[in-house]
Amino acid sequence: MRLLVTGGAGFIGSVVTRLLLDAGHEVVVLDDLRTGYREALAPDATHVAIDLHDVAQVLTPRSGFDGVLHFAALIAAGESMVAPERYWHNNTVGSLALIDAVRAAGVPRLVFSSTAAVYGNPTELPIPETAVKAPTNTYGATKLAVDMALTSEAIGHGLAAVSLRYFNVAGAYLDGDTALGERHEPETHLIPLALEVAAGRREKLQLFGDDYPTVDGTCVRDYIHVADLARAHLLALDAASTGQHRVYNLGNGNGFTNRQVVEAVREVTGHPVPVEVAPRREGDPAELVASAALARAELGWEPRKPTLHDMISDAWVFHRTHRLGQP
Repeated sequence: MRLLVTGGAGFIGSVVTRLLLDAGHEVVVLDDLRTGYREALAPDATHVAIDLHDVAQVLTPRSGFDGVLHFAALIAAGESMVAPERYWHNNTVGSLALIDAVRAAGVPRLVFSSTAAVYGNPTELPIPETAVKAPTNTYGATKLAVDMALTSEAIGHGLAAVSLRYFNVAGAYLDGDTALGERHEPETHLIPLALEVAAGRREKLQLFGDDYPTVDGTCVRDYIHVADLARAHLLALDAASTGQHRVYNLGNGNGFTNRQVVEAVREVTGHPVPVEVAPRREGDPAELVASAALARAELGWEPRKPTLHDMISDAWVFHRTHRLGQP
């Protein structure tokens, strides 16, 4: 197929792009590189450096696209609470511009990068797709709005849409000469931050809150390896059905506290990771653990690297070789 990948220079978008190309698809990456990285662009994909709001310049009735995979979004939950207008404009308004362009161009299918943040503080664990949606931060609210728009688009215009609700994504994609890993500026995710401390690039790691109702007082999150997550997108692309909006949670179904993650980083790297407890961040749920039973049943998806050790080990290889220049 001929596919458009928005945000294809980001962490997840770049890995999905690589898998799509390896599967024989033609890929055009739309990424203005504000938060993506030129080094993450696949050399055998076509790159278009424009803003998501201008996507209709690429998605035209004559462009011949068979599908869109949409990753272009701002993702920092904490920042979304202090600069909500940025998140509504980029994540929601930008996505609506994309949906309009998809309709006008007659593109039949769209796979959307959604998030577990739509559930907020869950009322049941593990979280099924039918759980109450009550996001506690603006980031989650902007993603939920797009999910709802896709449901309307599927009903009203026959779009074949799939939303994949990610839990915490970690690890790195390592295959021969290809290494694609996590890097954000500024970095806000726990595992890469802990690796920076282990590598001596940061003095200490901040844990936001130790008074949550969990086993050690720190937040619990469900982690999924980026390669496992990426494979699910190819399955979703094949499973998309005309006039339907399907939603799948993607996680391993087990959670780890922030302190358990830090201890795993210490074990993998062999380095100390000094910790400082900071106040809670507004909008952080206490516990997020996925039920991915639906993805297993309907997509045939199974995680191949479900352990925290595997994820941190791959992330550490990427961090050492591609961020620190060490063997």
